[in-house]
Order: sequence, then C-alpha cells, then structure tokens
Amino acid sequence: MIADLKKICLPASADLRACITSLNRGEKGIVLLLDEWGRLLGTITDGDVRRAILAGKDLRAPVNDLLEVKARSSYSRPVTAPQGTPRADLLSLMREHSIRQIPLLDESGRVADLVTIADLTHDQCAPLAAVIMAGGQGSRLRPMTETVPKPMLPVGEKPLMEHIVEQLKEAGIQRVNVATHYLPEKIKDHFGDGSGFGVQLNYLTEERPLGTAGALSLMGPPEDTLLVINGDILTKVDFQAMLAFHREQDAIITVGVRKFEMRVPYGVVEGESGFVTGLQEKPSLNFFVNAGIYLLEPDCFRYLPAGRRMDMTELIQSVLAEGERVASFPIHEYWLDIGRHDDYLRAQEDLKNGRLAK
Repeated sequence: MIADLKKICLPASADLRACITSLNRGEKGIVLLLDEWGRLLGTITDGDVRRAILAGKDLRAPVNDLLEVKARSSYSRPVTAPQGTPRADLLSLMREHSIRQIPLLDESGRVADLVTIADLTHDQCAPLAAVIMAGGQGSRLRPMTETVPKPMLPVGEKPLMEHIVEQLKEAGIQRVNVATHYLPEKIKDHFGDGSGFGVQLNYLTEERPLGTAGALSLMGPPEDTLLVINGDILTKVDFQAMLAFHREQDAIITVGVRKFEMRVPYGVVEGESGFVTGLQEKPSLNFFVNAGIYLLEPDCFRYLPAGRRMDMTELIQSVLAEGERVASFPIHEYWLDIGRHDDYLRAQEDLKNGRLAK
C-alpha cells in the first residue's frame, strides 16, 4: 500500500515530463490520472512512458495522448478493485491480467489506495544476478589508468565500481559476477568476496580480452534473467522497471538505450534529380544509442562460443539472425558513460551537485 497517494496522482492535463517525475518520485511504476473529484480516468505505467519515448513522443505532450493510445489497445480500461478486496483476490487479478499494480476505489468510485505485487508477495528483490564488465584497459583515460583499472577510478570518495555495486544491492541484486582482465588484483583487493558491500562477488578472469559478451562464456548459464552492465557506467536507471519491461516485451535480450541528439552545424539542402526540394537550417538528428546495460535470458548462452572473443553487438546480431526478440529500453534517468577525461570530470561535478542522488 502507498502512504502518500498524492505522489503518484496527476491530472490528465499533465505532460509526459511531469509523468516521469511522478514515476520517479512515487517508485511504484505507475501514475494515476484523476479528474477533479478524484475519480480514475486512466493509468500510465513506466512501460507506457518508455514505449512513448521509443515512439518519439515529445516530453511536452499531454499524458492524455497516451490514454488515447491505450484506449485503442487491449489495455483500454484500467483494472481496479474495491477497497477491502482480499489479498488473494488482488493477486489473482494481477496474474490474470499480467499487471503489477491495482488502484483501489472507495464506495464513491474515488481512488483510495494502490496495491502492488510487492505488497502482496513481500518480494522486494529482483530475481536477478548481475555481471559487471570490468576488464577494459581504459586507454582513453590515460595516464590515470596506467596503474588503476578504469572501474577503480575514484568518483567522489569511492571507486566508480563501488557506485555500481551499491546500486545493484539497492535493487535487491545480491549475486554479482565481475569480469576482469586489466589489473584485476586492484579490484579484488578492494572488494574481496563482496561481503563488506552486502553482495556476493565472484570473479571471471579473462586471460585475454574476450569482449563485452565473450566473458560471459566463463560462467555457466544462469538460472534466471541476467543483468549485464559495463563497469564504466554511472546511472540511476531503475533495474526493476527494466526487468518488468523486458518481460512485457517477451524478449530474449533487452538493450538499455539512451536518446542522443546531434546538431548539424550547417544548413542541409534536400534535393531530387538535381533540383533543390527543401532546406533545413542546422537541423538536429536524434538517435538511440547503446547505453551498455543489458538483460539476457539464459537461452542466450547457447550463442556464446567458448573462449572466443565476442562483443555484445555481435551476440545481439546472432540472436536477431535466428528471429529472436530483442527489445530496447529507453533510459530517461541519469546516465553517464565515463570513457573520456571530460566524462570523468563531469561525473565528479554531477556527484558534487547531487545529480547522482536518487
């Protein structure tokens, strides 16, 4: 149950950006859209928002636009229940409709509360193990990485990788594998078996670089979905939301993606058959780029050649060639790839200014 219902309630006139803020603030994976009398007009889930971002929806667009899209789908009406419905019946409803939240209505039809699957199962932990890819040499960050591997560079008062480990722990992920190659003793000496950081650490030692996917062949196939994250990523992405999205999409791999804008510094001339058909003055091009965070199903491991280098892009191409489903999960939360000196300086500044705070 939610103590402060106001955190997740918005009017239908709110825009998509306000919806994202409410999702992050409420941490329930859903926003309730209410009329002026507190009656439910519709619901917007974290997955709805991420799919809207993938579709190129402007963050200034009214959330009501998303409701209109849902009205034409199989999710046209939100699943609700009367306040006081037995827990077993609520859980049955969630399983029947493959949902994770149910708004509870009072006798007047107004929203009185919200129940989530975590409330009913008392399972706050994601059924995930994780792998941190920490074997790279960080050559673009030299001379800082001449004696220290990139994941051990300090961001604030602790190493970059410690920020990642803490975030995994906060998400309920306790089993963490670390793929190492360059100066592995620096990582092992700091983290040990992970018990001092509240996790269980296991090391996958690459005798030679095996790439961002090849290192996974050093471990056996996991029992459940596996989270893989590059060891040079700072982010506040919601791993629970990513897992829920992954399962909604029924994907064998889900790739975390980040929107990237590139501004062309010149006027672009459009033409056909030697004639000018239009002009664009310094247009912006938008792309989704690989954010270095992945969810993999155990079946992916049959595509991994033992002991041979393979990057994650190659693995993804292999599963796509077999007709498997690969999903994109847009990351709107804080995200920074620390690959260059400027990125490293920005990480220090972002930490100082509180941008890394949840």
